[in-house]
Amino acid sequence: QVQLVESGGGLVQPGGSLRLSCAASGRIFSVGTMGWGRQVPGKQRELVATITSGGSTNYADSVKGRFTISRDNAKNTVYLQMNSLKPEDTAVFYCNAQIATVLSPRITGNHWGQGTQVTVSS
Repeated sequence: QVQLVESGGGLVQPGGSLRLSCAASGRIFSVGTMGWGRQVPGKQRELVATITSGGSTNYADSVKGRFTISRDNAKNTVYLQMNSLKPEDTAVFYCNAQIATVLSPRITGNHWGQGTQVTVSS
């Protein structure tokens, strides 16, 4: 079994910063691309940032220049540094990872965390 556990969400004023963390644990054989998505009620989940195991990154236009994704491969952990936050960034943020387990090392599964609330408001 694999678990993704996020932390770091909360309430922040417009223009402020937050740093999200997500650690993958369990019987992990390998971790591929990791990322962050967000979702607001009534809308589809949006993938806002991804990072490959080699460190290549990709961002949604809505967060480019404000959010930075990074990872620590030794700890199977991904981070999202969010700066210049806007009220429209308010959402539940979910960690995502492509993971192969020890039991099925040739099969990569798409895993999501339980989510952490980010609220940007004055």
